[in-house]
Amino acid sequence: MKKKLFDDIPRLQSDLVILRRLVDADVPELEELVSSERVYRYLPTYLFEKQFSDMHVMIRRLYDTCFAAQESLILGVEPRGEGRICGLAEFYGLRDDVHKISVGYRLLERSWGHGIASEALRLMVDYLYGQTDIEIITASTMVENIASARVLEKNGFLRTARGVEEDWGYDSPTIADKWFC
Repeated sequence: MKKKLFDDIPRLQSDLVILRRLVDADVPELEELVSSERVYRYLPTYLFEKQFSDMHVMIRRLYDTCFAAQESLILGVEPRGEGRICGLAEFYGLRDDVHKISVGYRLLERSWGHGIASEALRLMVDYLYGQTDIEIITASTMVENIASARVLEKNGFLRTARGVEEDWGYDSPTIADKWFC
């Protein structure tokens, strides 16, 4: 029998990346990530890490509150051998009744274009379908986010809707593409 997504906090790894629990030592990279306008220009305004000025508090609340309530599971994305994170991988929006979850990711600019996002997403999908009871994985991207669309396509996601209005916390609706894997 496969486990539930929120049974534990996994550590996932490949030859290229490790997806792991965030720790206080990750605060400098988290602060750099959260402060980057370029990283967050294609992302919702209400992401968990953006709600805190103190990343130490964010890490504690992430696992004590957010994970415990089964709202979100966020893992640090660490390039293998570097010992520090370069981004976040997130599982969110669990619909346990239909075994569905959404996924997302965000990386520091210096990590763009190195295959890290694609490998992190591959690990997420393999984990979800291989070890958990999840049967449906979805994602959303702003229409303008061509790089993220390519990452999804490389990992077997299909665009199921184009140009859908969604509430991402901006003054007007965000025009997004919906993806399914």
